[in-house]
Amino acid sequence: MEQESLMNFKMAHDFKRFPELTNSQMAFYYFDSPHQQIAEDFWAKVIKVTDGDTIRVTCDFRDFAFPIRFSNIMAAELNEKGGVESQSWLESQILGEEVEIIINPKNRVGKWGRLLGQVRHKGFDMGELSMQNQKSISLTEEQDPIPDLIIKEFII
Repeated sequence: MEQESLMNFKMAHDFKRFPELTNSQMAFYYFDSPHQQIAEDFWAKVIKVTDGDTIRVTCDFRDFAFPIRFSNIMAAELNEKGGVESQSWLESQILGEEVEIIINPKNRVGKWGRLLGQVRHKGFDMGELSMQNQKSISLTEEQDPIPDLIIKEFII
Protein backbone atom coordinates (compact mmCIF):
# COMPACT_ATOMS: atom_id res chain seq x y z
CA MET A 1 0.00 0.00 0.00
CA GLU A 2 2.83 2.41 0.87
CA GLN A 3 4.56 1.77 -2.48
CA GLU A 4 1.32 2.43 -4.33
CA SER A 5 0.90 5.85 -2.67
CA LEU A 6 4.54 6.73 -3.46
CA MET A 7 3.95 5.91 -7.12
CA ASN A 8 1.05 8.38 -7.23
CA PHE A 9 3.05 11.10 -5.46
CA LYS A 10 4.12 13.98 -7.69
CA MET A 11 6.58 16.63 -6.52
CA ALA A 12 5.78 20.23 -7.43
CA HIS A 13 7.93 21.85 -10.13
CA ASP A 14 9.19 25.40 -9.45
CA PHE A 15 8.11 27.13 -12.67
CA LYS A 16 9.23 30.55 -11.35
CA ARG A 17 12.87 29.49 -11.00
CA PHE A 18 12.88 26.90 -13.78
CA PRO A 19 10.25 27.82 -16.40
CA GLU A 20 11.49 25.25 -18.92
CA LEU A 21 10.73 21.58 -18.51
CA THR A 22 13.32 19.08 -19.68
CA ASN A 23 12.13 16.49 -22.17
CA SER A 24 11.98 13.88 -19.40
CA GLN A 25 9.82 16.23 -17.25
CA MET A 26 7.38 17.03 -20.08
CA ALA A 27 5.24 13.92 -19.61
CA PHE A 28 5.05 14.47 -15.88
CA TYR A 29 4.51 18.26 -15.56
CA TYR A 30 3.37 19.48 -18.98
CA PHE A 31 -0.26 20.07 -17.98
CA ASP A 32 0.83 21.80 -14.74
CA SER A 33 2.87 24.41 -16.60
CA PRO A 34 1.39 27.92 -16.25
CA HIS A 35 2.88 28.86 -19.64
CA GLN A 36 3.54 27.30 -23.01
CA GLN A 37 6.53 24.97 -23.14
CA ILE A 38 8.75 25.73 -26.12
CA ALA A 39 9.51 22.82 -28.42
CA GLU A 40 9.86 24.54 -31.80
CA ASP A 41 11.50 27.56 -33.40
CA PHE A 42 10.19 31.04 -32.57
CA TRP A 43 10.91 34.77 -32.88
CA ALA A 44 11.78 36.94 -29.88
CA LYS A 45 13.14 40.35 -28.94
CA VAL A 46 16.50 40.50 -27.13
CA ILE A 47 16.13 42.63 -23.99
CA LYS A 48 19.43 41.75 -22.30
CA VAL A 49 22.77 40.19 -23.18
CA THR A 50 23.76 38.37 -20.00
CA ASP A 51 27.16 37.27 -21.30
CA GLY A 52 28.71 36.04 -24.54
CA ASP A 53 26.51 32.95 -24.80
CA THR A 54 23.30 33.81 -22.92
CA ILE A 55 20.57 36.34 -23.69
CA ARG A 56 17.17 37.26 -22.20
CA VAL A 57 14.24 37.56 -24.56
CA THR A 58 10.54 38.36 -24.67
CA CYS A 59 8.02 36.95 -27.12
CA ASP A 60 4.31 37.26 -27.82
CA PHE A 61 3.27 33.91 -26.31
CA ARG A 62 4.80 34.42 -22.84
CA ASP A 63 4.18 37.24 -20.38
CA PHE A 64 7.70 37.18 -18.89
CA ALA A 65 11.30 37.45 -20.09
CA PHE A 66 13.38 34.27 -20.10
CA PRO A 67 16.97 33.22 -20.86
CA ILE A 68 18.26 31.55 -24.00
CA ARG A 69 21.62 29.78 -23.85
CA PHE A 70 23.36 29.50 -27.22
CA SER A 71 23.45 25.79 -28.05
CA ASN A 72 26.49 25.87 -30.33
CA ILE A 73 29.07 28.01 -28.52
CA MET A 74 30.80 28.59 -25.22
CA ALA A 75 32.03 32.06 -24.25
CA ALA A 76 34.15 33.21 -21.32
CA GLU A 77 32.30 34.17 -18.15
CA LEU A 78 32.22 37.89 -17.32
CA ASN A 79 34.87 37.45 -14.61
CA GLU A 80 37.20 35.61 -17.01
CA LYS A 81 39.59 37.02 -19.61
CA GLY A 82 37.60 38.03 -22.70
CA GLY A 83 34.22 37.69 -20.98
CA VAL A 84 33.25 41.36 -20.96
CA GLU A 85 34.56 41.78 -24.51
CA SER A 86 32.44 38.83 -25.70
CA GLN A 87 29.32 40.21 -23.99
CA SER A 88 29.91 43.72 -25.37
CA TRP A 89 30.36 42.42 -28.91
CA LEU A 90 27.14 40.36 -28.76
CA GLU A 91 25.27 43.29 -27.19
CA SER A 92 26.34 45.57 -30.06
CA GLN A 93 24.97 43.02 -32.53
CA ILE A 94 21.55 42.03 -31.17
CA LEU A 95 20.41 44.03 -28.10
CA GLY A 96 16.92 45.37 -28.83
CA GLU A 97 16.67 43.34 -32.04
CA GLU A 98 14.28 40.62 -33.19
CA VAL A 99 16.00 37.24 -33.45
CA GLU A 100 14.96 33.78 -34.52
CA ILE A 101 15.58 31.02 -31.97
CA ILE A 102 16.15 27.60 -33.53
CA ILE A 103 15.25 24.80 -31.09
CA ASN A 104 16.56 21.25 -31.26
CA PRO A 105 13.59 19.25 -29.89
CA LYS A 106 15.95 16.51 -28.67
CA ASN A 107 18.14 18.96 -26.70
CA ARG A 108 15.90 21.83 -25.54
CA VAL A 109 17.03 22.57 -22.00
CA GLY A 110 20.54 22.82 -20.54
CA LYS A 111 21.85 21.71 -17.17
CA TRP A 112 20.94 25.03 -15.49
CA GLY A 113 17.35 24.91 -16.76
CA ARG A 114 17.81 27.43 -19.56
CA LEU A 115 16.29 26.97 -22.99
CA LEU A 116 18.97 26.08 -25.56
CA GLY A 117 18.88 27.36 -29.10
CA GLN A 118 20.76 28.69 -32.07
CA VAL A 119 20.25 32.44 -32.33
CA ARG A 120 19.83 33.92 -35.81
CA HIS A 121 19.72 37.60 -36.64
CA LYS A 122 19.05 38.80 -40.19
CA GLY A 123 19.72 35.27 -41.41
CA PHE A 124 23.11 34.94 -39.68
CA ASP A 125 23.88 32.37 -36.98
CA MET A 126 25.15 34.60 -34.17
CA GLY A 127 27.06 31.71 -32.59
CA GLU A 128 29.00 31.19 -35.82
CA LEU A 129 29.68 34.94 -36.10
CA SER A 130 30.85 35.00 -32.49
CA MET A 131 33.35 32.21 -33.22
CA GLN A 132 34.52 33.91 -36.44
CA ASN A 133 35.15 37.10 -34.43
CA GLN A 134 37.02 35.07 -31.77
CA LYS A 135 34.49 35.92 -29.02
CA SER A 136 33.63 32.28 -28.29
CA ILE A 137 34.52 28.71 -29.17
CA SER A 138 32.47 25.84 -30.50
CA LEU A 139 31.04 23.50 -27.90
CA THR A 140 32.46 20.64 -29.95
CA GLU A 141 35.91 22.21 -30.22
CA GLU A 142 38.58 20.69 -28.02
CA GLN A 143 39.99 23.02 -25.40
CA ASP A 144 43.68 23.26 -24.63
CA PRO A 145 44.59 21.02 -21.72
CA ILE A 146 45.51 22.65 -18.43
CA PRO A 147 49.32 22.62 -18.27
CA ASP A 148 50.89 20.37 -15.66
CA LEU A 149 52.48 22.04 -12.69
CA ILE A 150 56.24 21.95 -12.79
CA ILE A 151 57.80 21.32 -9.43
CA LYS A 152 61.33 22.58 -9.12
CA GLU A 153 63.72 20.86 -6.79
CA PHE A 154 65.88 23.10 -4.71
CA ILE A 155 69.27 22.09 -3.46
CA ILE A 156 70.08 23.57 -0.11
